[in-house]
Amino acid sequence: MNVVESAAIVGLGLMGGSLARDLAARGVAVRAYDSDASHLAAALRDGVVTEALDASLAGVRGADAIVVAVPVDAAVEVLHRIAPYAGTARLITDVGSTKTRILEAAHSAGLGARFVGSHPMAGDHRSGWEASRTGLFAGACVYLCPSPETRGDVDLATTFWTELGARIEVLPADEHDRKLAWSSHLPHMVSVGLALALARTGVERDDLGPGGRDVTRLAGSSPEVWTAIARDNAVEIDAALAAAQTELEEIRDALRRADDDELRARFARARTWFTT
Repeated sequence: MNVVESAAIVGLGLMGGSLARDLAARGVAVRAYDSDASHLAAALRDGVVTEALDASLAGVRGADAIVVAVPVDAAVEVLHRIAPYAGTARLITDVGSTKTRILEAAHSAGLGARFVGSHPMAGDHRSGWEASRTGLFAGACVYLCPSPETRGDVDLATTFWTELGARIEVLPADEHDRKLAWSSHLPHMVSVGLALALARTGVERDDLGPGGRDVTRLAGSSPEVWTAIARDNAVEIDAALAAAQTELEEIRDALRRADDDELRARFARARTWFTT
């Protein structure tokens, strides 16, 4: 028995598409909308989505759960669009990488009492319906960020995700955004910076070894998704980037001084962090 019997998903990219696949595999009736008609057509063709929603999103009416799975800048507008039709939904959530703004939007749309922000740590540099797959959330951590208005929906959201094999951590939205600036957003920005530096000097990705390809993989992610994340969490990301820049400058300084002891000490501290 599933905690929800029907779900409406707005956005069928990697996250929304994978969620649709998992829910459908469990027998949940999935209706969905995507601004890319080809994604929606593919989901219908694959038998994952049983009902296509139009751009009005009026078709979310009656769904047990509504999941907003679009970039964080678009999610705010989607919440306001679904608000008139979400009266009977037991759970309203999202899958975005930032949480403070979306909780504010849920409150302003009158959905705060039933909204729980979700952030599955299960991303990929690939995007779109083609990148989605079953089992994406199995073993993944999903952060849940309730608003002060949220009532018993945290328990419902917890069950919703654990039925898909996820692990749950509940924390305030501002703490989430600060933590993710370091654990997720900073690695992405560093990967992008490295890719741009390599491109500037004419180094192709095929020139890289396995390590270089690993470090630059994140640079292949959706520009639209990450522009929205960067703008939404700019203050916290800036602080993280400043700390990373300080470390790089100190490595540069040790190189200029030919200070083997300092270089070795830094490499050793980094290795200790990695292996601990």
